[in-house]
Formats: sequence, C-alpha cells, structure tokens
Amino acid sequence: MDYFHSDHLEYLGDDYYDFVDFEDNPFLEPEPHRVADLDSVDSDIEDDFESSKSNTDTSAVEARNGKDIQGIPWERLNFTRDKYREARLKQYKNYENLSRSREGLDKECLQVEKGKTFYDFQFNTRLVKSTIVHFQLRNLIWATSKHDVYLMQNYSVMHWSSLLRRGKEVLNVATPIVPTMKRPGLLSQSLSRVQISTMAVKENLLVAGGFQGELICRNTSVSPDGKLFAVLGDSTECLIIDASSGKITGNLKGHLDYSFAAVWHPDGRILATGNQDTTCRLWDIRNLSKSLAMLKGNMGAIRALRFTSDGRFLAMAEPADFVHVFDAESGYVKCQEIDIFGEIAGISFSPDAEALFVGVADRTYGSLLEFNRTHYNCYLDSVF
Repeated sequence: MDYFHSDHLEYLGDDYYDFVDFEDNPFLEPEPHRVADLDSVDSDIEDDFESSKSNTDTSAVEARNGKDIQGIPWERLNFTRDKYREARLKQYKNYENLSRSREGLDKECLQVEKGKTFYDFQFNTRLVKSTIVHFQLRNLIWATSKHDVYLMQNYSVMHWSSLLRRGKEVLNVATPIVPTMKRPGLLSQSLSRVQISTMAVKENLLVAGGFQGELICRNTSVSPDGKLFAVLGDSTECLIIDASSGKITGNLKGHLDYSFAAVWHPDGRILATGNQDTTCRLWDIRNLSKSLAMLKGNMGAIRALRFTSDGRFLAMAEPADFVHVFDAESGYVKCQEIDIFGEIAGISFSPDAEALFVGVADRTYGSLLEFNRTHYNCYLDSVF
C-alpha cells in the first residue's frame, strides 16, 4: 500500500474498470514509515505544464454547468459518484497509533448543522499538483493573498497565481542547498535532497522544514500574542509552554491518540487541536481542565486546521476527501462540508479570509482547489 500516492483515483481514469472489483482497495489510509519514491517523478513539473489547461482545469462556470470540480469523468465510468463515495466511507480505514476504544466519542461531539455554504467553488487546476512526504504531516499549503498560494510539488516549492492562472517554481530542494549566510551556530555544509514536510510563507520569507529535521522545528503553534506555544506530536496530550520561560503552563488531556495539528483563534483564547481519534477539540486557554467542545470528521484523522484571520471560520481537513468549514459565530454548530476525492496535502485561508485553498495529492487528479468566500448582497428597489 503506497504511503500517499493512492492509486484509488487512478481507477477513475480507467473507463473499463468494474466497480465490483474494488477489493484490493487503496481507500485505506497509508501505512507509516514509508517514504515516497520521488525519483521517478522529478520530471512531473515539466509534464504538468504541458497539460492542456482547458482539459484539466475546472472553472466555477463549468462546475455550475455540471462538470465535476476535479474533472473526474463520472459519466464515462461504470459507477456514479454517490456509489463511489458510499464505497469509500465503508472501506476507508483510519490509521491509529493507539488502539483505544472510540465508543462514546460521537455522543461527546457537537451535533452540527451541515449543508451550509460559506465558501463557493471558484477554480481547480492540475497545472500544479500537491504532494506529500509523510502521511501524518499535511501542512503543505500556504496562501499569502487571495491570488497567491504556495505548495509542495515533489522536491519543489511552487507558487500559483490564481489571477494569472500560472505556476512557477520558487525553490528546488532536489539538488544540494548551499548556505549563503556564514555565522556561528548555523549549518555550514550543504543539504542534499531535502524532503519538505512543513512550510510557512509570510512577508517574502519562506520557511520549510525537512523530514529529517532540517531548517526548522516542526509541530508547534504560537499564540497570536507570541506568549504561548502549543506543542504536540507523538502523544495523546498537548503541552502549553510559556515562550519566555520555557516552562509548561498547561497539559491538555482528552484525545485518545496522537495529535498532528493545532491552530490558535486570532483572539488568542481558543486553541484547536486535531487528532487521529478523528476529532478536533477546542480549548479555552482560561480553563484547560477540559475541552470546550469537540468536532468530528467523517472517516479519518484531523490532519490540518486553520482559522480565518477574522476568527469567523475554522477549516478542518481529514487525511482524504473531506474539508469541514465551521462557523465560529454559531458556536461551531453550522458547517460547510467540502466533499472531494484524494489525499489532502494541506489547507490555507488567504490573509483577508476571502479565499480558501485545498491541495489534493493524487497521481492522476492531484490539484489545487480554490474556494471564494460567499457574500450575500441585498439590493433594495429605489422608489422615485
């Protein structure tokens, strides 16, 4: 079973594939400790840009006219989208580090009202394709504006302009990286073939963390005021650490498995943590004895979390197929469910909260999806 290059969507490209033969099913979440064989796909970037934009990309107008937003040709297949979704929900197996009883989790979670639309589909491109290094690390999409987003594609950090509809390589780590800054304490030798597993971009600075610990530290989230760190990883607990003293000020308990995602609300009072027990817990920093609320995914771990800059929405991504957008103003009980197919490499809101980007990692249907914030305008008739 491949670590993330799940061939499940490869089947969708075979017009003659019989749905009933889905027994050796790559719906399952990838096994751990498998590193991608990226050598065979180093030339994918060049091949991707030779693709026909009109054939592979999907616009909002095309989607409204019935085209699948990912360009999957359901009309040519031996099964419907609904049938394929039904099969995935039944056969998907969530990866667990700890085998603990999940009985009762559903009862603890908020009962949410689905079917809302906070972000409308705008565009999907396969000219850039998201990829993943490690199946548990999905922080590989970062938007710096509603028109600019950065993503990992094999050994390259790519920039996608949604305005120009064009991709460009901004960093290639396939070849040795030679440090240009020579200072005591900094690494002096070159780094070879770094496998980027996390990244952040802001104000012209791109910071990337490698799978072997190169460049930066991973799995930490800083509160908006910079005073607290939330640190999580191979543990059921999340530690809150004072940034100035380094002392542990809180220990968040409640999750049943390991956590790999965390994000602070812009007001600095609410922390969201994502876990392999398929839940996201919300914590009030003023009372850490128990979680404030718990949100549940459909079939897998919560691998990525993002708040909008205004704090209005929380996006929660599962390893594959589902991104949930919760309305914080409603107490997180109103939800939009983005239903797609493929491993999710990352999610990111634009700084102005006007756009949401979702990276899909798949050999055939790997892409970058863009959703724009829905605005309801009221027009009054003028009386003369």
